[in-house]
This record gives sequence, structure tokens and C-alpha cells, in this order.
Amino acid sequence: MKRILNAQTIKYLNKKIKVCGWVDSRRDHGGIVFLDLRDRSGILQILCSPDSVKEVKEEYVLEVEGEVRKRPINMINPEIETGKIEIKASKIKVLARAKTLPFDIKTLKVSLPTLLDYRPLTFRNEKIRAIFKIEEEIISSFRKTMRKLGFSEFQAPTIVPLATEGGADVFHIDYYNYDAYLAQSPQLYKQIMLGALERVFTITRAYRAEPSITTRHLSEYISLDVEMSFIDSWADLMDTCEIVIKNILSDVQKKCQKELKTLGAIVPKTSSKIPRLKMREAQEIIFQRTGRDNRQEPDLSPEDEKEICNFAQEKKKSELVFITHYPTKKRPFYTYPDPEDSDYTLSFDLLCRGLEIVTGGQRIHEYEKLLKNIKEWGNKPKNFLFYLQAFKYGMPPEGGFCLGAERIVKQILGLENIREASLFPRDMERIDQRLSILQPKKKKK
Repeated sequence: MKRILNAQTIKYLNKKIKVCGWVDSRRDHGGIVFLDLRDRSGILQILCSPDSVKEVKEEYVLEVEGEVRKRPINMINPEIETGKIEIKASKIKVLARAKTLPFDIKTLKVSLPTLLDYRPLTFRNEKIRAIFKIEEEIISSFRKTMRKLGFSEFQAPTIVPLATEGGADVFHIDYYNYDAYLAQSPQLYKQIMLGALERVFTITRAYRAEPSITTRHLSEYISLDVEMSFIDSWADLMDTCEIVIKNILSDVQKKCQKELKTLGAIVPKTSSKIPRLKMREAQEIIFQRTGRDNRQEPDLSPEDEKEICNFAQEKKKSELVFITHYPTKKRPFYTYPDPEDSDYTLSFDLLCRGLEIVTGGQRIHEYEKLLKNIKEWGNKPKNFLFYLQAFKYGMPPEGGFCLGAERIVKQILGLENIREASLFPRDMERIDQRLSILQPKKKKK
């Protein structure tokens, strides 16, 4: 007999079928036992005799054969898709037994460290599954939009010969006795690809060895990257970014209603056009609103990001806002300086509900200018010879941006910590298990 998914059983009323899944809960009522059977499509109630499920408990994996029938009116459950029917079991087979659960995975009232320590178990929880169904839709929407806009997907490498962004926040690896690194971003490869494909995107892993633990940073994250050439203006980049992010929010709203309801989340609201402010303008607004004077700072602090988002929501009716023109020395060497003021760049961040979720800008496409900046930023041109080939032999005006998938999930759902938006988070203290438990810390040579 072919297996039927739980959600499909409503089509088989009064017929005998086979279903499989995990025991989500067990309720004993004298001469009968009710099991809630969970599979990837949802929950289904199983009516069975006590003798047939003597040893069965939560998380046992079962194969059940039986007849689909209507529930009594007083037992209908409107909260689930199969709430009007149940299966009267005629045969139950245990496919796998389960140990006693360390905690109730339905309520999941545990700390974040415990949640992650037991990740193979806790993602069976309905709310945790909902988080990653939404992440799946975000990535799917991104890919769909990019293809519709004429972008080609490519697969970027994650082992690189040098630090893309410069600085010390990189993971060094021993590569056949040579020095190599885990990529901070696919930036250089995105730009190289423009020489052949003009418009590209990639969905890849990126790595930041930032020596801190915050609610907004991961050591490994999912990067949704875009690069496009033959732009007329750097504003083209923000226009494209706006299309992408609005489509993501729209698709999540349309296709993830069940998950949003489960998590009690509301998709961020945007105005017809997402507002755009220069960083110094934003800092002046923050000063006028709060008296906090960060007008000479080279970047927005986390408190500043939250405050300017409050301003955008109050005055512009948008929970998203573009901040532009970040200082030249605070951006990577390939960022294009503003022709009207070279101390600032044609770059931007997109903030959502108080957190940066996108960063991007126009790139330097002229070979000599790029070579000069590589030197000025303290890098050695010989380390960039492979990358520079693309520009030495002609590259049109171009730019791009990247979206942090986990950050988008975090802000849509209002999660407290970005680790909740990562299935298997990596940080200073964890690679699946806590490092202090897994292995002793290596001594520095």
C-alpha cells in the first residue's frame, strides 16, 4: 500500500490508507488511545486500541494503516488542516523507537544554549520548523526575482587566497601547506563574472571571524549576492534591491501565512518607495530627535540604526530605509567614491526594523583607479592579479549588493538572537556542539 501524507488524507474519506510519521502526542482515554501523528505536511489524529500501542510514546516513528473517517462534531479541531477527520487504525508498525525526551519539544521552554545543544531534536518543534520554512521562501523568492530580472546564477568558491575585505577577521586554513582563507564574501568573484555574463547572482556561505558574540552576528552566514554591469547610475542598484526585497516580503506574506500565524509575526511594511537618506543626514536627524551626538562618527551605531528606523516608520510610513554615502575609509577598496565629495562613497545599507539587512554600492571599474586603491588600502597588488585581469581588459560601470538571509528572517519574525535564524549556527563558542565540550582550545603558537 502506498503511503499518503497526512494533509492528503482528507481526500480519502471512508477509504483504507497508510500513513507514516512521528508521534507528536499521546492521549489515553480508558478503552481508546488518541495519537497525534506528525509528518512533513502536518498533524493527523489516529484512533487506536490500548493494546496496539502499549509501549508507544512521543517521537516513536510509526507506520499506520486504517480507515479515514469523519470526527464527531464535538471533536473537530479547526486549528489543523486535518481537523475534521481521523484514522481508525487497524494495523500499527513501529519503525523506530525513541528515548524519553529531555524536555517538552512542543512548548520548548528552554534557554537558547539548550535550544542549540539539542538542535537535531528542537527543529521538530512547530515554531522552529516555521522559521526555516520562511527562510526557504526568502531564498526561493530571491532566486526567482533575480532570474526574472535577467541575472545568471553562478556558484562562488568559499576557499580563497586572500582576505576579500581586508582586515584580520578571516579564518585561516592550511591548504596543502599553503595559506588560504574562508571567504568573507563572494565579492571579487561576482565582479569577475560580469566580464562574461553582465548580471549575476549567487547564494553562498560567507565567513567572518569577528571576535565577539552579539545577537546580530554569525561566524558563518548565508549570503544572497547580486552584481550588475552597464549601470547608468549607482541608484540603479538601490532600485534593483528595492524590487528584490519587496518581492521577498510579498512572497513571504502570500505563501507563509500559516508560519507567520504560528510565530505571531507581521511582515514589515514599506512605502511605495523606500526612503533614502545620506548617513550624515540620518545622524543629524538622530541628533535632533535624541540629543545623542554621533554626527562625526564613521558609521551608525546599533542604537542609531534603531532610531533612524523609528523615524522612517513615523515620518515615511516605512519600516525599511536606505542609508547612503558611507565614508570612503570605512568601505572596501573597490567602493566607488562620490564624484562630488571623495570622502564619501556611492554605497548604501538597507535597514529593516533597526538592523542592516543589505549592503551594497557602486564599484570602481577603472583598472588604474582600482590598482591605486589596492595600494592605498595597504594591500599588495600581486595578491590581486587574478582579480585584476577582469579590469585590465575592460569592465563596464558596475555595482552590486548582498542580503543576509538570517538577518532578514530575524527582522521579519522579531527574533531576539540571529542564532535562532540559523539551523546550525557557528560562532566563537559553537560548531554544532559547544567547543568547550567538544575539544580543548588550541594554544596559540
